[in-house]
Amino acid sequence: MKKLSILTILLFTAIGFSQTTDEEQLKKVYSTSLTNGQSYAWLDHLSNEIGGRLSGSANAAKAVQYTKTELEKLGLDKVWLQEVMVPKWERGGAEEAYMLTDAGKRELQICALGGSIATKQGGVEAEVVEVKGLEELEALGEEKIKGKIVFYNRPMQADLISTFEAYGGCVDQRYSGAKEAIKYGAVGVVVRSMNLRMDDYPHTGAMSYGDVPVENRIPAAAISTNDADLLSKQLQKNANTKFGFTMYCKQYKDVKSHNVIGEITGSEFPNEIIIVGGHLDSWDLGDGSHDDGAGVVQSMEVLRLLKETGYKPKRTIRVVLFMNEENGLRGGRKYAEVVKEKGEEHVFALESDAGGFTPRGFSFDCSDENFAQVESWKKLFKPYLIHYFEKGGSGADIGPLKNDHIVLAGLRPDSQRYFDHHHASNDTFDAVNKRELELGAATMTSLVYLFDKYGTVKPKKIKG
Repeated sequence: MKKLSILTILLFTAIGFSQTTDEEQLKKVYSTSLTNGQSYAWLDHLSNEIGGRLSGSANAAKAVQYTKTELEKLGLDKVWLQEVMVPKWERGGAEEAYMLTDAGKRELQICALGGSIATKQGGVEAEVVEVKGLEELEALGEEKIKGKIVFYNRPMQADLISTFEAYGGCVDQRYSGAKEAIKYGAVGVVVRSMNLRMDDYPHTGAMSYGDVPVENRIPAAAISTNDADLLSKQLQKNANTKFGFTMYCKQYKDVKSHNVIGEITGSEFPNEIIIVGGHLDSWDLGDGSHDDGAGVVQSMEVLRLLKETGYKPKRTIRVVLFMNEENGLRGGRKYAEVVKEKGEEHVFALESDAGGFTPRGFSFDCSDENFAQVESWKKLFKPYLIHYFEKGGSGADIGPLKNDHIVLAGLRPDSQRYFDHHHASNDTFDAVNKRELELGAATMTSLVYLFDKYGTVKPKKIKG
């Protein structure tokens, strides 16, 4: 009996030593990402060989094929394309803008907002009405707006530490500014760029006319922060200053595109699905490295790192590269639609769409019980300086998956410089730091690993 007891102890000791602890697994993930990562090389190709990937464009189609091929090289259990119809809008030629001053014509930096109509041939020139937001527009009314160009000049709130909160506080003037100005007879709209920095880069972004008939629509542009201040100062000197601009953009019929999907089938619970993703499309001014090339390659890297570190997932881990987040969210909605049709059970979804900067943590949209489990993992992330674990939003593309039991999460990198590049021509590969990108990929992989190993806390069934 004594010998048997010693053998039993030795056996269980050997089993214990053969199992990788959570601390060890996270260390392997971070080490592999930082010393043998693939995300930066993928981003290099996506940004510099393909470039901006506006939905419906030739570059977006190239990005679909490139990422599908790269996922196939990883030896995943399955890789496929999911068809989705997306809007096709083109900027056309370079925009032109100016204001008329006592010293003559002063050129200004603008860009068309995504979805805007073109100006009439020869452009639009009119007096300008400056407002700080939609409420001020309504207060002025048709008498002071009709026949003029509305200049929305509410800046992002600089004293908010969360730059996404600052962005949310003024983005309505970009998205709905034209639609609201039309009600009062405006002939055009120009919007201060969503940017905390003073520079000469106009920032594009989605806008909507709502249900306004095509023949009643007016052109809408963004103006750089430097030139927004110049225009505002000129209006203080002369309220009758005229502003002129010319744009050549065009909206086409919807075209076919794809979400790109790859997965590792779970070894124990294959019907429980975990997804990680970012959006493959970008705006056309830069190459979309931060928004959202970084999220795309980090999501691809999650599956590669799991395989590279020898981890065998219990649940099915799926990467989804969504098409058309920027101007329609068609990819995210299509994916959720197919999930519902197939009756698939998604337990956890993680999105990276906040740039490739140093990761700080995650925000979660989940139950209190699931958030308590997440908080119990914080000590595992402490050695990597990941400290931000808060309840809040997740990501636009995974939002349509929301139900009463799934856990949704968003990677939260340091956001202080994000809006310097967001939707502008300086959102380029050189603005992404290799090490920061790789840290983000490792951080995402670590969270996916933990949710795969421990699962989610199921909601309690109410008896009745």
